[in-house]
Amino acid sequence: MGDMRAGEGPGLQPAPRDSAAADRLAPPAHGARDDRPLTVRSVFFAVLLVAAAGLLAAWATPRGPLSAAQVLWSMLGALGVGMLAGALLRSRWSMLVTPVTFLIVFELARLGTTGATVEEIRLDSIIGALGFVSGRGVHGLLVLVPMVLGCRLGVEVAARRRSESAARMTKWGWAGVLLVGVAVLALAALIARPASTAPILDTDGDPAAGSIAELVTISVGGSEQTLMIRGASAENPLLLHLAGGPGGTDLGAMRLDPSLEEDFLVATWDQPGTGKSYSAIDPVQDMTLQRVTQDTLEVTEYLRDRFNQDRIVLTGQSWGTLPGVLAVQQHPERYRAFVGTGQMVDIRETDQIFYDESLEWAGVTGDQELQSQLEAQGPPPYSDMLDYTAIVGTERAIYAYPEFDGSTEMTATIWVPENTFMDRVNAIRGLLDTYSLLYPQLQDLDLRQEAPRLEVPIYVVMGEHEARGRVGPAREWFDQLEAPEKTWVEFPASSHRASFERPEDYAALLRQVLAETDTEG
Repeated sequence: MGDMRAGEGPGLQPAPRDSAAADRLAPPAHGARDDRPLTVRSVFFAVLLVAAAGLLAAWATPRGPLSAAQVLWSMLGALGVGMLAGALLRSRWSMLVTPVTFLIVFELARLGTTGATVEEIRLDSIIGALGFVSGRGVHGLLVLVPMVLGCRLGVEVAARRRSESAARMTKWGWAGVLLVGVAVLALAALIARPASTAPILDTDGDPAAGSIAELVTISVGGSEQTLMIRGASAENPLLLHLAGGPGGTDLGAMRLDPSLEEDFLVATWDQPGTGKSYSAIDPVQDMTLQRVTQDTLEVTEYLRDRFNQDRIVLTGQSWGTLPGVLAVQQHPERYRAFVGTGQMVDIRETDQIFYDESLEWAGVTGDQELQSQLEAQGPPPYSDMLDYTAIVGTERAIYAYPEFDGSTEMTATIWVPENTFMDRVNAIRGLLDTYSLLYPQLQDLDLRQEAPRLEVPIYVVMGEHEARGRVGPAREWFDQLEAPEKTWVEFPASSHRASFERPEDYAALLRQVLAETDTEG
């Protein structure tokens, strides 16, 4: 019998070594490349993580982040989710898979949210494109860019841990990441900049004693809404201004000319669903003309109580004249006078006149495309809010005047320190979303029927070049209106926003209002 070693014998030959299998099971040596494939488990957890982030975002911010705090938290969260997803997927493809998965889940989870910036994507008009940019475009910039950046960093971290040289960034890759990172940080700093309103100064350049200049957020009807209050003296007569729209903000427009602040304590209110009060758009079922009117009365009470004044001057521009008139009608004892600029009376009749004039203008100028569009959609009212752009888009052409330069339009006056980055975005959103909610509700309103009598002095301001669709119904209402005093004023070289186009004339008129309604002296 031959020599036998321990453990050896017939039928006990050692199994051949499967070096490939052993290599797959053994951890990679330091500095070696790890080519182990992704597991189903890692992909599952990555998708689950991103889907959960999409669901959480849709629950917390269905319209996208609205405030600076929401944006900064969203950016930080997106960066973190991206890093985790990139580390789990260990592939540059995570920079595509992660944001796409997040978007799909987010959009599905927020179905049912109402508003032009969150519903169907429409790029066939300027208004539709503006809605896409201010809604999904801004959201993508604020959330998806940090998410993609996080994905690339996550892939890099995983590659370094596993020594996967193929997934590592080159110097050019690092340069790109650094550039995007700096851009994200700069955007975050811009968003974090707080709003401010300049103090009212005396002749020496110091804050005037007894003056007030503040932005204040108060609870109105159960929601947070913002006022800008400015005046050379807190003892000045109160003036509350209601912006146009629906959905407009006039914080910037009221800062174009500060002369009113010498004679009044001017309170400019961002109504629910507008500008700094955009978040008050929800719940949308509460967004009604009656709600805005009631909110007007609540803001009035806040001002009267805070500054110990019995009656205030109420001013409205365009849409703001409607809740203004209704508030005055319901509680005349709270108001010294009402001043309406670009007074609205009957929305349906106004739009019908606009339609007729636009159709006639299209025929005269040979604009066959516009003529065909108007004939196809027929006269208003319209269920699709974008159809209104065809009948109002011709206003500046039909009622052109050389003094108009667009500088007092709402979209040109939002770039003031009183508005943060997100306030400006929300100002655009408000013009679209709040308009689409409130405008259909106004079709049966006619102040000739609803408000034939008011118990306070009324002043109606119209621009020389105001559209006939607004002037006609307003003049009819004014002529038949029963009021203690009523005054019709026409400002030259101006149109729908006459109070901002002719600020000196407007300030003079309001000083006249004070003199004519002064019952105490």
